[in-house]
Parts: sequence; structure tokens; C-alpha cells
Amino acid sequence: MQKGHWMVGICEWIWRVVSVNLCWIVFTVLGLGIFGFFPSSVALFTIVRKWIKKDTDTPVWKTFKNVYFKEWKRSNGLGFVFFGIGLFLFVDIRIAEGMMSGVFSNFLSVILYFLAFLLLLSVGYFLAIYVHFELTNSEYVKQSFLFAVTSLPSTLWIGAGFFVIGYLINQLPGLIPFISAVAPAYWMMRVCLNRFNHLEKRAALI
Repeated sequence: MQKGHWMVGICEWIWRVVSVNLCWIVFTVLGLGIFGFFPSSVALFTIVRKWIKKDTDTPVWKTFKNVYFKEWKRSNGLGFVFFGIGLFLFVDIRIAEGMMSGVFSNFLSVILYFLAFLLLLSVGYFLAIYVHFELTNSEYVKQSFLFAVTSLPSTLWIGAGFFVIGYLINQLPGLIPFISAVAPAYWMMRVCLNRFNHLEKRAALI
């Protein structure tokens, strides 16, 4: 009886994980990629945050759909800030590599690639911050970059987890439709929640 209960639990978790990953893919595509990525990712992070906080009975489809449409406008507005910065860095990198040469060009390229990495990291922090805190639009962007710059231990944990997930998916590409979004989102949200809880406890002591 206990064995059957355990197996049912495993199957339910597999269904939840696959469902939310497919929701992320479908809603991102429905938003034509550029308009769907941020609201889909906010919905994804909202659900995995609930799971981490032991709210496992959250209906995946209903919750995902409601969050997606509720946060579509605001998340895209903030998302385009990151897209704009990314486009600026992309153009600069193309100029540095295509129209310049020498030591200065190599040095500039290294700096620009580092900034691009910092931007990608900030996007991840933004999604975790967005679903956890109630802030102004400017504070969301500001805090995202601050966390990316100042949270080195968390960043190392995130990077290690992403490496493992990336390696697993590279070895088993058939997993892409099932865990490619939910696995990194779950890991990043878990690491960030530990960081947020630490900061909140420290602030409470002040």
C-alpha cells in the first residue's frame, strides 16, 4: 500500500514538471518568443516558488495561464529594458570584433562578453525577485543587477547547477521538452530563496 502511494506521488510530480515545462514552451511560442518569454518565465518561477514553499497542490494550467496574462504587460515592459541593454551589447560586440583589431579590441571584447554574461545573470535574478518581492519597476531592474554583482556564492551555486542540468540535457536531448525550462528555474529559485531568506532575517535583526 505504501509502495503504491509512493509511486503515485512520483507520477504526480513527473506530470507537474512536464506540464509546467510544456506550458512555458507553448506560451512563449504564443507570444512570438520576444513577447512571450518574460510573462511565461514569470509564470514558471511563480509555480516553482510555490512548490519550494510546499504549496504542491497549485493547479499548473490555471495558475500558469492566470499569471501569464496578469503579468504580460508589466513583465514585458521590464523585459524590454533587458532586451534593450542586450541589443546594445550585441552591437558593441559586433563592432569590436568586426571593425577593430589589436590588443584593445581583444580587451574590449572580453569586457563586453563579461557584461553580456552579467546581463543574462541579472535576467535570472530579476525573475526570482519579481515573483518574491513587491517593488517598483525601477527597483526590480536595480536589484537584479545588484544581486548579480554582489551575490557571488549564490551565483557560483547557480552556475554549478546550470552546468549539471546543461550536461544532463546535452547527454539526453530528449529531455528538452520536459525539463529544459523548469529544471533551471527550480534550481535558481531555490538558491535565490535561500539568499532572500538570509537577507530578510538579517534585516529583521537591524
